[in-house]
Amino acid sequence: MIDLYYEEKGAGMPLILLHGNNEDGTYFRNQIDHFAEKYRVITIDTRGHGRSPRGAAPFTIRQFADDLADFMDRHAIEKAHILGFSDGGNIGLIFAMKYPQLVGRLIADGANLFPKGVKAWAQVPVTVGYYWTKTFGPWSRAEMFGLMVRDPDIDPAELAQITAPTLIMAGTGDLIKENHTRLIAGSIPGAELAIIKGSHFVARENPAEFNSRVDEFLREGV
Repeated sequence: MIDLYYEEKGAGMPLILLHGNNEDGTYFRNQIDHFAEKYRVITIDTRGHGRSPRGAAPFTIRQFADDLADFMDRHAIEKAHILGFSDGGNIGLIFAMKYPQLVGRLIADGANLFPKGVKAWAQVPVTVGYYWTKTFGPWSRAEMFGLMVRDPDIDPAELAQITAPTLIMAGTGDLIKENHTRLIAGSIPGAELAIIKGSHFVARENPAEFNSRVDEFLREGV
């Protein structure tokens, strides 16, 4: 168990926001107030990110999904909508497969199943950085790179296990290949797909359109 740092705002159905690699919950500063008007918005700093401790458990996407399940149990959250960005989206995919009973609706923005789903101009420097820091340090930096080199390692066929209504999102200029984003959406039964104008950081760059599309998706479950 680990005490993850979190902040919350609003009331209603819990909506948990999961940030990307080497970030924290503040990534969603353009989403928190907006969604807090209708939901109990909870931003979590993933293990070893932001204000959450590293702990001794493995530093992997699957461990982060287990951490989320533990967090929900300790805070008596029976079910929540999950909105994850980048590595947070990857956590969401794993979480929805492993803990389907805990997921209301799932939104994965800028997620990927394996490194080849990332455009070469973005992935090559990460891979070089991983092997460099793994050899010369610091180890904490190597672990962050490792999440983008070794994880999440999902077979597209596994995504058929996801039963939660799902929205897969990405930016028009995302560092995730568009055909990879479409592969993810096409591998999840009934999943919706939204490509929003912007880069990998579309939620920050184009919050009006991003928030509107998420609103629309969440309203479908009411």
